[in-house]
Amino acid sequence: MDDKHEIESSGNEVPPKSSTGLDENIAGLLCYLGTFVTGIIFFVLEKKSPFVKFHAMQSIVLFVSLWILGLGVGYVPFVGWLLKSLISLTTFILWIVLMIKAYQRERIKLPVVGDITENLIGNFDDHP
Repeated sequence: MDDKHEIESSGNEVPPKSSTGLDENIAGLLCYLGTFVTGIIFFVLEKKSPFVKFHAMQSIVLFVSLWILGLGVGYVPFVGWLLKSLISLTTFILWIVLMIKAYQRERIKLPVVGDITENLIGNFDDHP
């Protein structure tokens, strides 16, 4: 019986908190909820959690890049509307997937965007 109690009590671990007072997975999800706006808010507010800082910066880099790309292709004659629609669909899918993965406490690093994110975080951490 003692073994069963130990197993049950080990499952009741307190999830890590961010410096905002939220659980890290909730803060990570919120980094994506308002696209780059909430990314900026959480990047500025977060002081200790590398998990939250990563998701906040990735949200900023990803959604600003897709927004600029969407604006740019809007000016392409004939196929601009199709390209913009594809970018919008991709943005929506990434938005949902990244919120789910952050909530599941997964640090999903997107190609290219993830590398830029890590470099930017490193630059911000180097400067007090």
